[in-house]
Amino acid sequence: MKILIVQESDWLKRGPHQQHQLADRLSLRGHQVRIIDYEILWRDQDKRELYCKRQLFENVFKVNQGAKVTVIRPGIIKIPLLDYVSIVFTHQREINRQIEEFKPDVIIGFSILNSYLAAKAARSNDIPFIYYWIDVLHRLIPFKPLQFIGEILEHKTLMQADRTLTINDKLKDYVITAGAAANKTSVIRAGIDVEQFKPSASISNLRKQYGLKETDIVLFFMGWLYHFSGLKEVAQELAKETNKNLKLLIVGEGDAFEDLKRIRNKYNLQDRLILAGQKPYTDMPAFISAADICLLPAYPWEKTMHDIVPIKLYEYMAMKKPVIATRLPGVMKEFGKNNGVVYVSKPEDAIDKAKSLVKDGKIGELGDKARKFVQKYSWDSITDGFEKILEEVVMSSRF
Repeated sequence: MKILIVQESDWLKRGPHQQHQLADRLSLRGHQVRIIDYEILWRDQDKRELYCKRQLFENVFKVNQGAKVTVIRPGIIKIPLLDYVSIVFTHQREINRQIEEFKPDVIIGFSILNSYLAAKAARSNDIPFIYYWIDVLHRLIPFKPLQFIGEILEHKTLMQADRTLTINDKLKDYVITAGAAANKTSVIRAGIDVEQFKPSASISNLRKQYGLKETDIVLFFMGWLYHFSGLKEVAQELAKETNKNLKLLIVGEGDAFEDLKRIRNKYNLQDRLILAGQKPYTDMPAFISAADICLLPAYPWEKTMHDIVPIKLYEYMAMKKPVIATRLPGVMKEFGKNNGVVYVSKPEDAIDKAKSLVKDGKIGELGDKARKFVQKYSWDSITDGFEKILEEVVMSSRF
């Protein structure tokens, strides 16, 4: 099959997310995969320019060496707000160009604006369109007045989609209320590479690298550091903790990174709050192995987090690590109770909960339950299900 994917994030620098995992594996299975993406991090660049030209990246792989995905990045105006306006023209032109030149069998949208454009173009050219939700994206639009417009576009795209997919059951409930046809909506869950993310009995060398002793209890988080990730609150609570063997290791960059550095300096937490920065995805198993307990302490009152289940949870759990998470509806519905995830009401409670798990000797037991729960979600089986849906949608469009 020829598969065209559109998204409004940086395919090369962000993730890996669901779409990266699936695209790489579909490429390895012989499918031709092209991506239209958006340089969402342009504001953070040192280079200043008013406009960037169309860029082409060939033979790209994100997680699976040997995959050959083509990434096309249409030009945009690099002025806040005008960057989104320019998408209407440059991405529309690129979608039409790919339909004419690439002749995709199916188009898949993971975004708002260019998914809306792609859905319209797909319908005009009798190409099936799949709308794939891994998040409620309009809630992530930084300029609040535009969130309402984003919600409207999502609704219109859901109404046009030949099939809607979500990453979990809570998100499925949401998209149906937002306009998706219930009989055309399915769940394709997040997965894990059971060989890459597997428990290790040996003590991680990373503990030594970052000055962590065998007697330390290491709490761990990886991913983009949003302000609502709850990590600042956990770090401030850590500063009050008298047990100096309790450490917090964070891998990633993002909005909250500088605030976390200030907290570390203010409370002299240099040896207890370790900010490792961004690291290659291939290093993540080693970092998780270095941890005792993993965290997802996001604000439970933040709507952005209500309907999602981050892939990182599956990866934590695959390595037999218990997870302390705030009471996020999507996470609670996905993992329930007694499956290796324990819940707290607010980020600050993560420290006391971690101490409780250590005191009660629950870490090993919870880790075993976590691994048992997620090991059925291998990326190979997830890709099998996704590939089958693609084939069904493409075949049905031909009759």
